[in-house]
Amino acid sequence: MDVEKHAVDRRLISLVTAILGPDAAGLEPFPIGQRLSDLGISSVRMVGLMLAVEAEFGIVIRQSDITPENFYCVASIEALIERKLRIDSTG
Repeated sequence: MDVEKHAVDRRLISLVTAILGPDAAGLEPFPIGQRLSDLGISSVRMVGLMLAVEAEFGIVIRQSDITPENFYCVASIEALIERKLRIDSTG
């Protein structure tokens, strides 16, 4: 895992565990491939997570990007962030 990808992964896991609060206890190592709804992320928490991701990574998540595939698990959100960061850096 390269340094930049590791930084995205670590920051995203930190956001998710903050939103989960006490529900995140015992998730070590964090199950990045597990469905977020199975971890306790409700639709209300998901909105909070999307806003936190936008703020943390300085990206805009368009409505067309808000799909079950992009927000299935931490790994799928990480892939979305990486795509957005690549697009932003190339213009």
